[in-house]
Order: sequence, then structure tokens, then C-alpha cells
Amino acid sequence: MSDCVFCDIVSGAHAAEVVYADDHAVVFLDRSPVFKGHVLVVPRQHVVTLPDLPPAELAPYFAVVQRIASVMPGAFDADGTFVALNNVVSQSVAHLHAHVVPRRRKDGLRGFFWPRVRYVDAAEAASYAQRLASRLGDL
Repeated sequence: MSDCVFCDIVSGAHAAEVVYADDHAVVFLDRSPVFKGHVLVVPRQHVVTLPDLPPAELAPYFAVVQRIASVMPGAFDADGTFVALNNVVSQSVAHLHAHVVPRRRKDGLRGFFWPRVRYVDAAEAASYAQRLASRLGDL
């Protein structure tokens, strides 16, 4: 097992609700979501921050982020998405990851004081992962 939980998820050594994976990125549900359906998009290659990502990987990585953001509103009847990433500060895992969060008007998200919700159980988490994955046509 490595020292990076995201690398372990990428390799399959650590369980996660994986929504999508390709040669460049893996997408999985956040274990402590802002709102249900909140996912993390991580590059397969271990890099800590966006500046560490090789230029050749930038477009393929953000293509996955863009694809997730484009299908998420339809998957969860949301009005839009919030897409963000941290570099070092507030980065709870030292592996580059973009948050893609479903948003609804008046959902209570204000600034960066984010409420957190929990899935009722593993089955509910799996259903959110499946709903998003079905919009991508890949699982």
C-alpha cells in the first residue's frame, strides 16, 4: 500500500465508488460530500499540485473534469456545478484533485463555509455513482 490514498484508489488497492476512469484520470465520490453526487477527479499519475501536472496531461485531465461537469446537472436534476481545486492549502490529500459538486439555486452554499452531508448508506452512495456514470456511458 502506498502513502497516498488516491493512488491506492487509482490502483484499486483502496475501495471507492468509482464513477469513471480512463488512461488519464479516475473519478470517484467524495467520502465527505458537500452535496450528494460530489466527486473528485484525480489524475492517474501522482502529482501533488496543478503546477506539478505535466503539460501533456493538462488537456486530457481537464477534459474529464469538463465532461463530469457537463453531465452532472442532468444526472442529479441540478442547476449547475461548482468546480474547484486546492494547491497545498486546504488540500486534505496531497494528490491533485478537482472537486465537481452539483449545485442548486438557494442550496445554502455560501463562500467556502461548506456544509457537509452524508450518504444514508453504501447503497445510496452507489446509486449516486451509478446515476452519474450512466450519463457518461462508462462504468
